[in-house]
Amino acid sequence: METITLEKRRVSSVDLLRGAVMIIMALDHTRDFFHYDAQLNNPLNMNSTTGVLFFTRWITHFCAPVFVFLSGTSAFLQSARKSKKELSIFLITRGLWLILMELTIVNFVLTFDIHTFALETIWSIGISMVILGLVIWLPFEVILVLGLVIVLGHNSLDFYERKQTGQFSVPYNLLHRLGFHPLGGNFRLLILYPFLSWSGLMMLGYCLGKILRNENRSYRKKFLVVTGLSTIILFIVLRFINVYGDPSQWSKQSTGFRTFLSFINSSKYPPSLFFMAMTIGPSLLFLAWWDNIQNAFTKFVSVYGRVPFFYFVVHLFVLHFITMIFYFYRGHTFVETMNDPVITKFVKGGEGFSLTIVYVIWLAVVIGLYPLCKWYDRYKIDHKEKKWLSYL
Repeated sequence: METITLEKRRVSSVDLLRGAVMIIMALDHTRDFFHYDAQLNNPLNMNSTTGVLFFTRWITHFCAPVFVFLSGTSAFLQSARKSKKELSIFLITRGLWLILMELTIVNFVLTFDIHTFALETIWSIGISMVILGLVIWLPFEVILVLGLVIVLGHNSLDFYERKQTGQFSVPYNLLHRLGFHPLGGNFRLLILYPFLSWSGLMMLGYCLGKILRNENRSYRKKFLVVTGLSTIILFIVLRFINVYGDPSQWSKQSTGFRTFLSFINSSKYPPSLFFMAMTIGPSLLFLAWWDNIQNAFTKFVSVYGRVPFFYFVVHLFVLHFITMIFYFYRGHTFVETMNDPVITKFVKGGEGFSLTIVYVIWLAVVIGLYPLCKWYDRYKIDHKEKKWLSYL
């Protein structure tokens, strides 16, 4: 009975963290669709941003790495009820299915167009699952070392990339570099999430699952706190040295505050060592300190963490649909947006709302989707015999 209780509690803590980052993720998407400056300027640009705008974008950096990391953790936890062969097949098939969903459903709700194939978050999770499904046959220690080598060492490719003057190939962009490639006609491939570092991060998340399954609560908490703090210290020390760990170095700015912003502004495409350390370190502390806390707030947040893909697709569609309504309300036409070369349709640079309104829309959409997410969560629980639900 104790083992079952611990297992439920561990899954609950993972769902809580995943739910928190899913809610925060919607803030970034809301800003992309509704902020008047979103299509014109980078909110992380030290020369034009404000503190509030910077942190509105920066806090959402936690979403993708934490979600990929926890996807690996969830995979290990599933090994308690699946054989290695069953888990491998599930990870590979679900990963391929997620890639298909990225190239079809997710791309469409994000762009409302059929000409751009964007490889973003769902693709990175899918391809990393396929890779994890293959490597779980290796000894646990080998998986851990492989994950550490990738996460700690992939930025060595930055030195090679700086020396290149021509365009990188599609295979290399898929591996480690953001890329844009015409596919003929009006079709194009946009690579935002190269898979190498994401797959290494998922392997480390998989290895964390072994710690979370340990029945000694004090050991789990100590491990999470020590590892979390060590990861944060690693980020601070290496970032201060300013030589390795991120393709973009921090620099002294006009004020101390802006210098601090430059210091914590690490690269996401692909996620650098600094980017992953900056986000995963605090997340491990969250798992340690919010372990086994049950109240109305944690139950509310955890719902989003139990139906992540469903929530992801629905919230994107809702945000984009509302954006389209405002687009037509401002007097634009369907023909106008179809002739506009922008990737995301029905979004016009310089049009939109203030950051305050963006926050209002974000909270309204998140809260408004809660009943639907709660219903779907209950549906999955009541229909566990339907294996296809585990792919959603």
